[in-house]
Formats: sequence, C-alpha cells, structure tokens
Amino acid sequence: MTPTTSHLTLPFFDDVHRTLGEQLARWIPQQQVDEQDDRAACREWVARLGEAGWLRYCVPAGDGGELGGVLPRLDSRALVVLREALAFHSPLADFAFAMQGLGSGAITLAGSAAQQAAYLPDVASGRQIAAFALSEADAGSDAGAMKTRATSTGEDWAMSGNKTWISNGGIADFYVTFAKTAPDAGTRGITAFIIDATNPGLDCSEHITVMSPHPLATLQFTDCRLPRHAQLGDLNGGFKLAMQTLDIFRASVAGAALGMARRALAEAVHYARQRQMFGQTLADFQLTQAKLGEMAALVDAGALLTYRAAWMRDASEAGKQAPDAAAEAAGRRERTVAAAMAKMTATENAQRVIDMALQMHGGMGVRVGTKMESLYRDIRSLRIYEGATEVQQLIIGKAALQS
Repeated sequence: MTPTTSHLTLPFFDDVHRTLGEQLARWIPQQQVDEQDDRAACREWVARLGEAGWLRYCVPAGDGGELGGVLPRLDSRALVVLREALAFHSPLADFAFAMQGLGSGAITLAGSAAQQAAYLPDVASGRQIAAFALSEADAGSDAGAMKTRATSTGEDWAMSGNKTWISNGGIADFYVTFAKTAPDAGTRGITAFIIDATNPGLDCSEHITVMSPHPLATLQFTDCRLPRHAQLGDLNGGFKLAMQTLDIFRASVAGAALGMARRALAEAVHYARQRQMFGQTLADFQLTQAKLGEMAALVDAGALLTYRAAWMRDASEAGKQAPDAAAEAAGRRERTVAAAMAKMTATENAQRVIDMALQMHGGMGVRVGTKMESLYRDIRSLRIYEGATEVQQLIIGKAALQS
C-alpha cells in the first residue's frame, strides 16, 4: 500500500512539505527490509534512510550547509510528514528515523560548533546511529529522581549509574546522556553529556525484549571517564535541554501514530471491500460503514491537532520576535499544550482505530505475521514513550486552570 498525501493540501503545509511527502510516498513502498532481527533491521533502515537523504531532515543545514541538513533549522512539519509516511509502511523504519533526530536533537540545540561538526553530519548520512539516554528504572516521567551521577574530577568527569529503556541501546555509536551533577538540586542539577559507545566504563550489553520488536537496552556506567568537552550545553541545564528536545519531537510521535492509524484504516477498507459474507461484501453492511466512518473521523481529529502543533512550532521559530519575555513564555506554554494535545489525541485515537480495524478482520486480525496483528502491537508503546498520556493530560489540565 502507498501512503496517502491528500492531507498535504491543508494550509498547515508549504510546498516544501508537499514535495517531500510526495517523494517519500513513491520511495517507501519500494523498500523491503527483513525485520525479524530488529537490531540488524534498524541498522539497515538507518543506512537506507541516510543513503536516500531522508535523515538530512533530522539535523539543520548549518550556515554553510556543513552540518548536513536540508533546511536551515529543524522543521516540525517535515518531521511529521516523514514519520507519518514511514510509520504507514514500517513502524521500525519510523523508529530508526525518529531516533536519529531525537538522539541528536540536544546537540542541534546546545552543542558547540565542534560537537555539532563531529556528530550531526554523520547522523544525517547514517554513518553514526544516535541515542537519547534519559530514563532510569525509578526515573521515567519523574526525571528529577534520576540517580546516575557525573562527578567532576578537575580534569574530567566520572559517571556512574544506570539508564534503561534506551532506544538504540547496544547499536548506537553515541549516547546523549543526562546525569545529576548537583545531586540535591532535583531537575536543576542535571547536565547532559555526549558519550561515545566505545567509551571505557560503558556497558550496553543488557538488551530488553518488548512486545513490538525495537532495539532497547540498559546502559551501565561504571566510573565512566569523560573528557571535559563531553559536556553538552550548560552545567546543570540538562533538564531544560531534555524538555526542549522532547518538545520538538512530541508532535512527530503523533505523526507516527497517524501513519499507523491511516494504515489500519486502509487495511480495513480493503478487507471490507473484498470479504464476502451472506451474499454480499462486508462493506455493504451499514454497521461496517458506520465503523469506517468513526475510524476516519478519529484519524482526522488527531491529524488536525498534530499538524496544528507542528505548524505552531515552525511559525514561532520563523518569527522569533516576541515583544517581551512574558509574551515569549506565554507562546512557549501555548505550543507545549498544543503538542501535548496532539500527542495524546493522535496516539489514543490510533489505538482505537487499530483495535476497530482488527475487530473487523475477525480471526485474521490476530494471526501472527499479518499487518493488523503487528500494528496492534506497534501502536501500544506510543501512548507511553516521550510522555505518557497521563503526563499530557496533566500539562493540558494545568494550562486550562491557568487560563
């Protein structure tokens, strides 16, 4: 099946996004990757996405194009368009793309010129695989509870602790890692570091197996020595940097959910048209038509919130002329709420759409190896990672009380 591009006519998008979506819709159906080994498949997807130039949307171009990107800055709408089309075809392809962006996003935002030059061009080409290491066993939504520590020795840093649920764990070439540098300061005592996978004191051999295959691992840091220049951004400014990075990519998670939901709807329509039952097709029954109508409306509801959130961020980046600090803070809160609404609605609606599509397929829907069965497993994690639905509800609810 080919991803749809009709939504790109909406006024949220510019010509660059329409061209991107149409080119990707022609390219992605031609890609067939054996995904039985998720780690090997992820490496293969990164290589293909890099070779075709799609990873260049994960990084900015730089003043002279030296950073490898296509556009002057990270563009939320381009990320949404890419993730929606990739997830329609292969959620693992979407995962491979997204982690290149998320894993390097903090370097784009806060990296020194030397750090950006050392990592971003290789991310854009697929020569290096990126990872984002924030979560711990007891510090997921509550990042301030993290226990991994980085201690200054004067000449370098010494890091000890554990990170878990780390995407690309075990296959990444570098990890943007967040650790406590002021242990008693909560979220105000966290600093980011860039750690190469070959760094002594880092063990990423403990792989995690989940219901929808993705390369995940626990990272163990044991007196892991880091040079001073491994520090990313301001000392004790890591939490703000992590949240800024997640804010950029939150709407793109909604884009991935849209891709999966659109695929489920397409599979349901195709099945309903050809499934014979009681002398007619399944599509002839009014109950089927009603279900398909509900599914289509759920997809569009999530899509409009997603495209709005991405457009709002891009518009703010293009303007950057807030009259004062208070207005800028208000605009930032508005964009954060819009992204939270998009992420919550698109992922929750996608879960409902995929469940209804599977139900329509009957027994075939739960047969291992079918598209519906894999979509049913693939969608579930999107309601958890990069801010669970409950976290998004809190963000939206607090904003409503303050309005």
